[in-house]
Amino acid sequence: MIEVNGKPAQLGSGSSVTAVLEWMRLDINARGVAVAVDGEVVPRSDWDTFRLRDSARVEVLGAMQGG
Repeated sequence: MIEVNGKPAQLGSGSSVTAVLEWMRLDINARGVAVAVDGEVVPRSDWDTFRLRDSARVEVLGAMQGG
């Protein structure tokens, strides 16, 4: 099972980062979105091809405006 933002996700090993974002219903083209897998940032250019292993920990972060 894969963990997304600290919670179990119904995604299997071999899923792509893009699949995670789609599962979260996020716009994969949105600016200000960053993804890390097991503590390592995954470049946007690799989202379609980066495959998750079982027990991967995925963190999806979005930039916020404010001051």
